[in-house]
Amino acid sequence: MMIPLSRTQLALFFILLCPVNIIGLWWAVGSPLVMDPNSICRKTKRLAGKQAELCQTQPEIVNEVAKGAKLGVRECQYQFRFRRWNCTSQNKYFGKILQQDIRETAFVYAITAAGVTHTVTQACSMGDLLQCGCEATRSRAPPRPPAVPGGTTEGVKWEWGGCGDDVEFGYEKSKQFMDAKRKKGKSDIRTLIDLHNNEAGRLAVRNYMRTECKCHGLSGSCTLRTCWKKMPHFREVGDRLLERFNGASKVMGGNDGKTLIPVGQNIKPPDKQDLIYSAESPDFCLPNRKTGSLGTRGRMCNSTAMDMSGCDLLCCERGYREETVVFEENCLCRFHWCCVVQCKKCLVRKELSLCH
Repeated sequence: MMIPLSRTQLALFFILLCPVNIIGLWWAVGSPLVMDPNSICRKTKRLAGKQAELCQTQPEIVNEVAKGAKLGVRECQYQFRFRRWNCTSQNKYFGKILQQDIRETAFVYAITAAGVTHTVTQACSMGDLLQCGCEATRSRAPPRPPAVPGGTTEGVKWEWGGCGDDVEFGYEKSKQFMDAKRKKGKSDIRTLIDLHNNEAGRLAVRNYMRTECKCHGLSGSCTLRTCWKKMPHFREVGDRLLERFNGASKVMGGNDGKTLIPVGQNIKPPDKQDLIYSAESPDFCLPNRKTGSLGTRGRMCNSTAMDMSGCDLLCCERGYREETVVFEENCLCRFHWCCVVQCKKCLVRKELSLCH
C-alpha cells in the first residue's frame, strides 16, 4: 500500500536536486520546502548558475522538475516496499541515507534523475511547455517497426509521424538541473559517483524508447504505417533500475582523483547504465539514526515467502506475530443508469504478519 506523501517528505526528497550549500541551509532551519517553482526559485541567489537560469527564465520547467521528483519518490517506495529499507522519507533518517555512498543512495539519485527526464519529456508531448513539443523526425532514417499482422512488411510504406516523445529535451533539462554544482574533474569520489548514477537514471529512459505505429489504408489494410517514438512506462524504468541496484558495482577512487575503479578481482568496469557505490549498506534491521535506519519492527511481512518480503529476512530472524484486523471496504458495487456507481460497505477480516 502506497503511503501519501506530505509536502515535508517531498521537500526532503527534493534536496537531491539542489546544490550542497543550500541543502545545509534548508536542513538547518528545518522548514519544509513546498514543491512548486515559486518556493524553489525563491532560493535562486543560492542556486547554481544553470539552476538559477532555469528559475529565472523557465519556471514552468522547474515545475515539471518538481513533478519528476515526486514521481521518483513514489517509484522508489514501490520498488522497495518489501525491503528492510523501504525508501522512507522521514526527516532525519532520509538525510542520513543521502550522506552515504551506499546502494540505496545510488538508486535514489538514479530514479530521481529518471523521473525528471520522464516528466519533462511528457510535458513536451502534452503541449504543456512552450520550449518544446513533439520530437522532430525529419532528419531520422526511415523506421523499422515490428511486422504488421500476418508477418509480412512487403509493399508497406513507412514514415515518421504522430507525436513522438522528445526525450533529448527531457534528458538535457534533467542533466542541467540534477548535475549542477557537481562538475567532473573534481578529486571527489562522491561527485563522480553522483554524476554516474544520475546519468544511469537518465539512460534508463532515453535508451529504451519504443516504436509505436498506426496503419493506414482502405478496409483495414496497412499500405502505410505512421510511426513515432514513445518513452517506456515509468514502472518499466523503475524495474530496470532495481535490476541495476541488485547488480550494483562497488568502486573506489583512482589515484588521479578523476576515475573510478571497481573493487575486487576480475571485475569488469561498470558501464554507464550500471549503478555504483563505494560503501557497504547497513543491514537496516534496528533503528539507528547514524545510518538512517528505521528498523523493521512492526513491518508487515509474508510468512510464506522466501524472498525479501518473507518474515525471516524482513524481520532479521527476530520472529513475527500474527494479528487480525477488521476494516470496511466497498463491495457489491452496481452501476445505475446514468451515471452512478453504488456500493455497499462490507467488513473484511485480514490476517497480518508483523515483525517483532
